[in-house]
Amino acid sequence: MKLHLPVVSVYTVPTDAPEADGTLAWNSTTVVIAEVAAGDATGTGWTYGPAAIGDFLRDHLAPVVEGRNALDIPAAHDAMSRAIRDAGRPGVAACAISALDIALWDLKARFLELPLARLLGTCRERVPVYGSGGFTTYHDKHLAAQLNGWVHGQHIPRVKIRIGEDRGRAVLRDVSRVEAARQVIGTEAELYVDAKGAYTRKQAVRVGHALAEHGVGWFEEPVTSDDLTGLRLVRDCLPCDVTAGGYGYDLPYFARMITAGAVDCLQIDATRCGGVTEFLRAAALAQAHGLDVSAHGAPHAHAAAGAAVPNLRHIEWFHDHVRLEDMLFTGALDPTGGAVTPTQGIGHGLTLRAEEVQEYRVG
Repeated sequence: MKLHLPVVSVYTVPTDAPEADGTLAWNSTTVVIAEVAAGDATGTGWTYGPAAIGDFLRDHLAPVVEGRNALDIPAAHDAMSRAIRDAGRPGVAACAISALDIALWDLKARFLELPLARLLGTCRERVPVYGSGGFTTYHDKHLAAQLNGWVHGQHIPRVKIRIGEDRGRAVLRDVSRVEAARQVIGTEAELYVDAKGAYTRKQAVRVGHALAEHGVGWFEEPVTSDDLTGLRLVRDCLPCDVTAGGYGYDLPYFARMITAGAVDCLQIDATRCGGVTEFLRAAALAQAHGLDVSAHGAPHAHAAAGAAVPNLRHIEWFHDHVRLEDMLFTGALDPTGGAVTPTQGIGHGLTLRAEEVQEYRVG
């Protein structure tokens, strides 16, 4: 069964409100979608990033996989990885590989008429999620409504908000927002924060001690994830878990982060690191070092793989990506109760609504 030439499309969707974290602000999100067919089946994969990913995928990777055996995903993945040698892997190239790899796994599962989770083999039926949003641009009522919806509406017992506003220059407001979040969600729900690398090392330690008073148990990227020494310093100084890894584009990145002792839980993003193939490899690498993993963003790209990974802690029910994946695809999962069940239907369960979302197409 030979692969046809993959088809690429790009969509840009405005956010439902202005959004920002500690180091970036945005008002739209772009998703690059790859569709690949063989026989009567079509698989779909996607990634988030600039529209240039679509051009790279179409021009450099689609011809590499065309004509290959659709069942031999490791061979296709290896061929794509070798083809980008001169382009460099981190960034655009890795995201392009990721989208196509996810599509290949979806295609194989659909060809075999299996849920992707069953093809990979499950170690759990339900995959835990945490609600993620709480952008620094949200006013207090907006923040409260979002958190209340997750914890008290959908009964998701763990949530994350963004801090580090203005690149770490608004610490008092950061702590105030965390205190407000705790008041909304109550004492039983887990509270996480993500600084997106906004703080300096010692500043992150000081903030972390203040957050501990409000029961924060997860401090994501307190300093930039490029500063492995800084992450280790913060990790050693704080009682909460320090986490990072969402910007890993290849397996050696995760190896460096793990061996540096930089994190308590390794984050992995299948839409950046190389798709389902590399997600599973990174999770195995973490398990060999006694670490849990957590999926970063794009929850529907991670649900099936999350069911297959024994050391998975949870996947991120990220507001932007949840909204887009529900808008662009049929088959979105339901996180009510704090977990999703990715063992229904075939493939990863999502199908592009191409005609319905045409107004957002930019490439």
